[in-house]
Amino acid sequence: MAAAPITGDAPVLFLSNNFPPEVNALANRTWEHARQWSSAGGQVAVIAGPPHFPEGRVYDGYRNALTRETFEGVEVLRVPMYVHPNEGFLRRTLSYVSYMVSAALFSGRTKFEPGVVAASSPQFFAGLAGNLVSRWMGLPFVLEIRDLWPESIVDVGAMKRGVLVSALERIESFLYRSADQIVVVSPAFRDHIEARGVPADRITVLPNGIDVDWFAESIPAAEVMELKKELEVEGRFIASYIGTVGMAHGVGVMLEAARACPDPDVVFVVVGPGAGSRALRDEADALGLTNVRIIEKQPRERIRSYYAMSDVSVVHLRDLPAFRKVIPSKMFESMAMRRPLILGVAGQAADILEAAGAGVSMRPEDAGSLIEAVLRLKEDPILRERFASNGETYVRANFDRREIARRYWQLLQEVAARA
Repeated sequence: MAAAPITGDAPVLFLSNNFPPEVNALANRTWEHARQWSSAGGQVAVIAGPPHFPEGRVYDGYRNALTRETFEGVEVLRVPMYVHPNEGFLRRTLSYVSYMVSAALFSGRTKFEPGVVAASSPQFFAGLAGNLVSRWMGLPFVLEIRDLWPESIVDVGAMKRGVLVSALERIESFLYRSADQIVVVSPAFRDHIEARGVPADRITVLPNGIDVDWFAESIPAAEVMELKKELEVEGRFIASYIGTVGMAHGVGVMLEAARACPDPDVVFVVVGPGAGSRALRDEADALGLTNVRIIEKQPRERIRSYYAMSDVSVVHLRDLPAFRKVIPSKMFESMAMRRPLILGVAGQAADILEAAGAGVSMRPEDAGSLIEAVLRLKEDPILRERFASNGETYVRANFDRREIARRYWQLLQEVAARA
């Protein structure tokens, strides 16, 4: 389907620490928006680091140096930075800071003069870089908030409250006040920022979405069978977690469920990058679990095959207050792939699942609740089909990336015009 029409000709400079071939949520969201804008006639450049997430090692074929490339009409300026694995607070923060400095220093190297600057979290140093660049260029600044820093890093235990967290909270408040417009991915994020004194008319909710048609493309049955054969899961009921394996995600619940599941025909599959993936594999091996498969980072094109082989899709976050405000984009991928959902996320995500009628909720971090949900869906193929159909219909109507990208572009143009 053709890209949604857009109007306005102010070029956009977008700062994002991650960009494809990285496959995390930030990289995917930035890429899909930029691709839609470019293909619909907009001019956009992205400043990103060298691809290195999550291993902290620059991908083959790339250099940790100032380089320029083009993705389907999108100019990408790769800036050098200190790369480090997605683990450990201090060095990871140094990596974020190095991107901030480098992005600001090289921001004038794009091929065109921008009319508006935008920068995306989840970490605020990209936002600080966007703020610096916008001030130097005399341009309006749009701040995209995809995660609530530092609230979320305190909740997951990566930091304790103290002087450093207070400093980060001051940076948070400064960025909120200094942005001409703030884009958030959920109404709860809007409420959080509004409570910090930001006027409601400077906050816009543009939820995560996906390229529904790309995910809905048919996967050859032979390819799915070959993957099942490779993983030795033919004829078994497959419950898959597909996504980042980090401190926030609590994916250990999959191993706990596998250990306690009474049905030998059920296999629990974890697919994704992250600091916890290797540790999860080691734990599964140590426990001698034969009903678990751990697959580390996969190319984005391969992810659809893992969804296609799965009978149900598990989306999970730890049971922490900050995550009740989060809406994981993996929900929408599962819906577009017609996979019934087992959702271990409380709050707004659970409300969306109920509205969609696309699956069942489980208690986060509760292996017994996960087992109960898996066995219920295993025994009821009619219910699985209803959830699959409902999910696809709902995500097409509410979370298609093309429409969200069109609205985002129009917002950027309005901000540029106001300036």
